[in-house]
Amino acid sequence: MELAKMATIRSCIAKIGSNWKFAVGMISLIPFLVILLTDTLACQQREVLEVIKKIISTPNAPEAIGPYSQGVMVTGGSTLYCSGQIPLDPKTGLIISGTAADQTRRVMDNLKAVVEAGGYTMGDIVKTTIYLTDLANFTEVNNAYKEYFAGDYPARATVQVAALPKGALVEIDAIAVR
Repeated sequence: MELAKMATIRSCIAKIGSNWKFAVGMISLIPFLVILLTDTLACQQREVLEVIKKIISTPNAPEAIGPYSQGVMVTGGSTLYCSGQIPLDPKTGLIISGTAADQTRRVMDNLKAVVEAGGYTMGDIVKTTIYLTDLANFTEVNNAYKEYFAGDYPARATVQVAALPKGALVEIDAIAVR
């Protein structure tokens, strides 16, 4: 095997002719060049993968009632993560009274305000999660929820929880992508 490799190398050098010393020198540089190129590409990939995080806040949605942001935009503005919204009136900070549908509309208005503050539209939402204190309200919530989308609904999960902050009947969070 080794003799065959040597013969191939000699044959290549013979074809190169008078430039054989240059060719041998270049061949010895190949491992170095491969390492240099690999390191350069890895560095560029790290720069591309660096996450840019921007906090989204708007007075048109209720202030956070805990240590969280209304929304966080990442990766150069391509993805917006919206914290769960409950049916708080942004002007008074109080939960609205009414049916599960009324509360869902307030929640969706709050969510829409955060989405728009980030420069997105409701059509950019790709995933939501709905938290209900009673799944018996599912149809009522579903009917109010769909008013905020023009077809092509986002992916969604709906779960029942034991309780929500401030006695809310519904909470919804969202992820938007553009």
